[in-house]
Amino acid sequence: MGKINMGRVILGGIIAGVIINVVEGVVNGVILQPQWSEAAKAIGRPAATSAKQIVAFNVWGFAAGIIAVWLYAAMRPRFGPGPRTAIRAGAAVWLLAHAMANGMMAFLHVYPIGLLVTATAVGLVEVLTAATAGACFYREA
Repeated sequence: MGKINMGRVILGGIIAGVIINVVEGVVNGVILQPQWSEAAKAIGRPAATSAKQIVAFNVWGFAAGIIAVWLYAAMRPRFGPGPRTAIRAGAAVWLLAHAMANGMMAFLHVYPIGLLVTATAVGLVEVLTAATAGACFYREA
């Protein structure tokens, strides 16, 4: 088993992060923005997303992309290279970053369940696509 090519993990992770950030920006920042604003106001938070929050969301997106490609690289020796392994890595990231996090918000009744289900479902497609695209750029050293 060889070493992980971290340069390629970062490259693929940035590609994956761009996909994640674009989808998140369009879906949550434009399409679902009115629902998120109402939900934020309902819990006593500002309706508008601040510049700092937007930066934080984008850092999160790039981190998720890099983690997905790193997981793909780590899983390759066991599952082999290719899209099936990338989808497995993406599914792990989605489970931890979207499903469990949004599930907790649903359990605590922080945000409306329908909004969380929509965001989580979009997140699944987004992360699987991003992980697969990022994995295309990964090569062993």
